[in-house]
Amino acid sequence: MIILGIAISVLAVIGIGLLVARKVDGDSVNFLVAGRSLGLPLVAAGLMGQAVDSNATLGNTDLAGSLGFWAGATLPLGLGLCLLLTGLFFAAPMNRMGLLTLPDFYRIKYGRGVELSASILMIFSFCILLAGNLVAGGFLFERFLGIPYTAGVLLIVAIVMTYTVTGGMFSDAYTALAQMVITVIGSLALLIWVGSTYGIHIPDGMGPFDLGQLGDSSQGAVVNWATLIALGIGDIVAIDFMQRIFSARSPEIARRACFVGAAGTALVGIPYALVALATTDLTGDGGGPRLLALLDEHAPVGLAILVLSAIVAASCSTANGAILGTASVATRNVAGRIERTDTAGRDTLLRDVRITMIPVVAVAIFFAVQVPQTGILLTLAFDLMLAGLIVPFVAAHLTARITTAAAVAAMVAGLGVRLVLFVLTPTMYGVPNTVLHIDNSLIGPGFDGWPTFFGFLASLLAFLGTLAVQRLRTPAEKPAHEPRPAAPPVPEPVVQPG
Repeated sequence: MIILGIAISVLAVIGIGLLVARKVDGDSVNFLVAGRSLGLPLVAAGLMGQAVDSNATLGNTDLAGSLGFWAGATLPLGLGLCLLLTGLFFAAPMNRMGLLTLPDFYRIKYGRGVELSASILMIFSFCILLAGNLVAGGFLFERFLGIPYTAGVLLIVAIVMTYTVTGGMFSDAYTALAQMVITVIGSLALLIWVGSTYGIHIPDGMGPFDLGQLGDSSQGAVVNWATLIALGIGDIVAIDFMQRIFSARSPEIARRACFVGAAGTALVGIPYALVALATTDLTGDGGGPRLLALLDEHAPVGLAILVLSAIVAASCSTANGAILGTASVATRNVAGRIERTDTAGRDTLLRDVRITMIPVVAVAIFFAVQVPQTGILLTLAFDLMLAGLIVPFVAAHLTARITTAAAVAAMVAGLGVRLVLFVLTPTMYGVPNTVLHIDNSLIGPGFDGWPTFFGFLASLLAFLGTLAVQRLRTPAEKPAHEPRPAAPPVPEPVVQPG
């Protein structure tokens, strides 16, 4: 019964995605940014859909249930903070520029080299983000269908690719609207059921008002703040968020959509964290996602169908945006493809983006199989963006006195410090570093969280330091009105008496 209910919701979403795919009409601008025609509900739903993913549901409940409210809630609250900051400072000017992808901004401000470097980092980070959402599908289908985890990952990929490859941003926007309606209803219904059935009883020291989680390093404060900062600031340079901002019909719609998306993200995320805390005794540490155990073993069938459909919807929504955005960047900003038609009158950029989706998904599947974690992959993806890309991005909005050298220095220093500390730290956001760790006696688990701040600080100092050095080396320019030195007088010819 549960699987049948989920299947119906999935088929409905696929149907919506395929139905609106005709709006693409063979045009790459329609495919990538929906012809820059989307209204407030669609843009807000798209932004919220990218924030309320399986990392902010399954990852949220896993972390909150084991480490406390703030360990889980920092995921949706960080993403909501990102949308709030973007709406306040960046959405309107970015929409006004008429871009197709976020790396276009780096090319305009800093040149082709920075565009290429930023694109590669974005692609890598978003493959990790995409993997985090595939993990949710793998776990869900493994538990409820009884199929192997890897097969579950491939199944959710097939679902998302069915409508993403045909409808692009139009399919993403319209399916996100339906998916977010399911997600909001599902999260609130789950909270109401848990409250009425078991009561909202929070274990001592783990609730939202136990602020030791934000002030005491022994209670995970450093990791919690690192998560909040990585998502709240690093996610500003998210290619999927920005592509929805580019798709808005006007700068004002882009700005307001960010505020609506921020509120919706908090509205969904906080109930999941409270549910995890209130049901700790029911779910325990069974080795799989806590929320899936709660729904499978304790929830009424109807509620289980609703919430599981919401989880699948959230995973599909973010995976859709991540696949589209990453393939767009790889095709346009790395390979250098532009909008043009071939001899048959077909848009070659549209064709190339669709083809590029295949290797993008393949890389994400690899990460999902190697690191089957929810929540952690989300934070890691934007931790890298925070270290490498946010300083040049914000600086370009604040002043015209920026240079390519400063941007390069910020990216190299920030990423260099962050990656070195990553491989030396045995844990990442509270879980063992199984991705790449070099055993050493210098750094232990207590250092977890600090690499986020040191990477960002290195990027900022490198950017400012490079600007300062360049200004010292550049000779002061003479005022435009300064008179030129007068030419020496020409001696008059001597006339000999005749």
